[in-house]
Amino acid sequence: MTRLILLRHGQSEANLARWFAGHTDAFLTELGHRQAAAAADYLLAHEHIDAIYASDLTRAMDTARPTAAAFSLPITPERGLREIFAGEWEGVPFSRLDTDYHDDRAKWHDDLSHALCTGGETVAEVFTRVGETAVRIAEANEGKTVLLASHWTPVLSLVCRAMHHPLAQIMECPEPKNASLQIIRYEKGIFCPEALNITTHLESLSSPERKISI
Repeated sequence: MTRLILLRHGQSEANLARWFAGHTDAFLTELGHRQAAAAADYLLAHEHIDAIYASDLTRAMDTARPTAAAFSLPITPERGLREIFAGEWEGVPFSRLDTDYHDDRAKWHDDLSHALCTGGETVAEVFTRVGETAVRIAEANEGKTVLLASHWTPVLSLVCRAMHHPLAQIMECPEPKNASLQIIRYEKGIFCPEALNITTHLESLSSPERKISI
């Protein structure tokens, strides 16, 4: 059995300014760095981490760095943990997406399982990509506890798998907040939830969250 601790990145410039980052590099805000440090403090107090993998995008790598320092571990960059590739939406403000790409954008609010970024990936493709990546990492780290620093869509996809929901029910899963932690277990091809949406380490921080802030 492998324990996977999923850490969504801290607040990014894209989250704050409300534009779709996707594969575009967006740096952490000052609050995002404090959230990353708070997550590291929580993990050091409650967990033993054996290995750390992170999406190779800056906001995920920088979120993982305080935990890596706390446990004296290297970070393995993993492209399979990247956020959804946003195609024509890369770097575009959400307000423009709602007007210029109305039909595709509406699915993100009404039918996430069939959503896509115009010219980019579908949520279904991310669901498959991240699931395969998590299985590969889990099987390479049998018996260990592994931190995966990633993004909104990948984390939500893995939570959906762990809850044994089909993709069609992904909107029923709890939305991962910035720097929240999800703990899932993997054994013999099956994911199961251990603890979802751990946010106690963020309670003293100010974090204005909005729905679907990627």
